[in-house]
Amino acid sequence: MASPFFRFKQFTIRHDRSAMKVGTDGVLLGAWANSHPSTLHSHPSTLHSHPSTLNPQLSALHCLDIGTGTGVIALMLAQRFPSALIEGIDIDEASVLQAQENVEASPFATRVNIKNADFSRFDCFSKRYDLIVSNPPFYKEDTLGGDKARDAARHTQSLPFVALVANTSRLLTERGHFAVIIPHSDAADFISLCALHHLYLTRRTDVRSNERKPFKRSMLEFGKTIQPATTDTLTLHDTENRRTPEYTELTKDFYL
Repeated sequence: MASPFFRFKQFTIRHDRSAMKVGTDGVLLGAWANSHPSTLHSHPSTLHSHPSTLNPQLSALHCLDIGTGTGVIALMLAQRFPSALIEGIDIDEASVLQAQENVEASPFATRVNIKNADFSRFDCFSKRYDLIVSNPPFYKEDTLGGDKARDAARHTQSLPFVALVANTSRLLTERGHFAVIIPHSDAADFISLCALHHLYLTRRTDVRSNERKPFKRSMLEFGKTIQPATTDTLTLHDTENRRTPEYTELTKDFYL
């Protein structure tokens, strides 16, 4: 029987009631998003002041996690960016309730807010975001399994890529970043879709489980200005199924 929780260095995620469990994709994205040298929090002009429990001399990076599930990515962002304010949204009510519990039990409860919302229909946001991240549903409809909550969390019918990209483009600040993890086979089409909505690739990392396997995932980051994109690869395990130094370095602040 799978464990009902997953323990990280600074917080614990319970996922027994969530439609999606803690997985490698979410952890990779949470550690990778906005991690290049020119991170947004180094540009004060893009940030928003916030009269909260934060030091009033600090500016807050506003982040949105779409399809937050257990809240793992939202909490990873809160750990990585100490002055950030993070919102997580999800279509599944049970997942939202458990994510809220995970947040309340974490050291970051004052800076993370989880809400039940459908991003494909959610057009009443009152602000824009400096960083938007998503580990979106990407399975096709012909692989539906009959569990409505799990199917909604995993399949594109609940949040088509076009809705994800179009709404993100509207909500992203001019100097903001949008980061996703999707199947490697979908990357080229997703990049083209983003360009149609004036979101341009700035960084790409293709991920494979080991050197003998093909690339399975692509982590993509976009901005609103055209610039040269950096590209690299990440192999998760060596021939002995041990974490590679690159994978270890990326996740060292989170995995026990």
